[in-house]
Amino acid sequence: MNKETTLITGSSSGIGMHLAHEFARHGHPLVLVAPVESELEQIAVGFRRDHNVEVRVIAKDLEQENSAQEIFDALQTAGVEIDILANNAGHGFHGNWWELSLEQDLSMVRLNIEAVLRMTKLFLPPMLQRSRGRILNTASVAGFMPGPLQATYYATKAFVLSWSEALAVELDDTPISVTALCPGVTDTDFFEKGGSRNIKARQSSNVMAPQDVAKEGYAGLMKDELFVIPGAANKAMIATRRILPVTTQAKMNEKMNTDVPQEKATHERGEKESAAAKE
Repeated sequence: MNKETTLITGSSSGIGMHLAHEFARHGHPLVLVAPVESELEQIAVGFRRDHNVEVRVIAKDLEQENSAQEIFDALQTAGVEIDILANNAGHGFHGNWWELSLEQDLSMVRLNIEAVLRMTKLFLPPMLQRSRGRILNTASVAGFMPGPLQATYYATKAFVLSWSEALAVELDDTPISVTALCPGVTDTDFFEKGGSRNIKARQSSNVMAPQDVAKEGYAGLMKDELFVIPGAANKAMIATRRILPVTTQAKMNEKMNTDVPQEKATHERGEKESAAAKE
């Protein structure tokens, strides 16, 4: 049993849920955070039964300014120390930037950036005091490049990526590690929620199962790796695009973020996730 208690945000679905499963499988006590308590409780029941781990659930919307503090205070009151903080919650919206509402842009900034800062600002100092801890930030391959039609989302992930790297350097002489998990297109409900279900990237053959992303993320975190880029295709893409002109990268991403005709949208949500679950 691994005794490093792990807090995972955005843990009721997608990569976050499968990260939670991966940590539970390795025996970590868990604190699961997401907005809907009933969804968290359902997941927690399965983890307790299948992996015999302690699981706490805290239903909070991290877009709300006070949520991070309320989570921290509740755990302090309960005497729960967090050894691993997984900042996973995030979302994105698709479309021409000027056609998206300001509230959609600010929503991405609040959840993808501000919540990450607030959670880390609270949970990092106790890690430093105890001289142990790990931080896992879910960034994205999107953070390495500009993304027309998902401009603000890509920019938020660029922030997470740059900030994670800088924080890791600041913590270099401490026992605390920082890992940025940078998945590519993954079979989750991200696209349905963000209005990008039929974009070319989502309909490609390089979509990964969230279980595989979670496994690579967990392994990289426990090895104290700074960057984890799951999948050979994603690694190759990042290597190639590091040498391409920025305008070329942007044009390529614009094509990948463009909707394909409905009749050519052959890949359904859940295909890769279901197949991985059967393995």
